[in-house]
Amino acid sequence: MLDNKEDLFEKEKQSEPRVRVERKNGEPTAAFKGASIAALLIGVSAYLIGLFNATMELNEKGYYFAILVFGLYASVSLQKAVRDKDEGVPVTNIYYGISWFALIVAILLMGIGLYNAGSIVLSEKGFYAMAFVLSVFAAITVQKNVRDTQKAREMD
Repeated sequence: MLDNKEDLFEKEKQSEPRVRVERKNGEPTAAFKGASIAALLIGVSAYLIGLFNATMELNEKGYYFAILVFGLYASVSLQKAVRDKDEGVPVTNIYYGISWFALIVAILLMGIGLYNAGSIVLSEKGFYAMAFVLSVFAAITVQKNVRDTQKAREMD
């Protein structure tokens, strides 16, 4: 019985034409690029929808929105600085240091803000923390994919 299943599988494999997508050497797959962009959109959208529906004061909403924007910018800036340094592109130490500092400050501000938020229940704090982390990580990944794709096409 096992031989029949394996034979059937082999026949199906042979009868289906395979479409091969050509990628440049070092370029991320379309699936990885799509997953990274989807993660970024989901993280940012969830965070913003949560803020829109929150019962907190407008100044609190502004604080959390500013932290998201600051965190996204800082993470992309740090990824660029690290990548440039790794590839031998000149990066000043001050810019490299500021990039690290900005991302650490954004994460600390998010943590401190959530810790001190008395009007937010614990599950909502966890929601904002996870949406923030997802968004920051996805922003780094999207930036990496852009750089990898650009480099692969330049090498061609």
